[in-house]
Amino acid sequence: MLAMAGAAAVLALAGCGSADSDAAAKIPAAATGSLESLAAKVKCKPDMQIDSDEVRQAICKTSDGKYVFATFATDRGQREWINDAKDYGGFYLVGRKWVAVGDDKVVKALQTTLGGDEEIGTNHSAHSGHSG
Repeated sequence: MLAMAGAAAVLALAGCGSADSDAAAKIPAAATGSLESLAAKVKCKPDMQIDSDEVRQAICKTSDGKYVFATFATDRGQREWINDAKDYGGFYLVGRKWVAVGDDKVVKALQTTLGGDEEIGTNHSAHSGHSG
């Protein structure tokens, strides 16, 4: 999947973090709009990576860090993309037909402006090979 290539590259930026339950009380309703309008709300000039009918994906950078921003034509397309991407780990801020992917700090900072729900990808750090 073309969108996965961009997400996998940025997921290398993703790290581990803990949830902050106090922040939940400060989360606004999830924003809606085009990739450009959502990026403008967080003061990011998107560097477009994919611009197709199904998905639009860009790299964004703010003072909080770098992340992937993607918008989707359908809810189903978004959910399939997220489900596939979560195998790579990382932190996902999910709104209606959009997602931002980055480390926990970046996702939490974006959530204060864009709203949405945080989802966490699979943590593979406990998996290791056995020798012998």
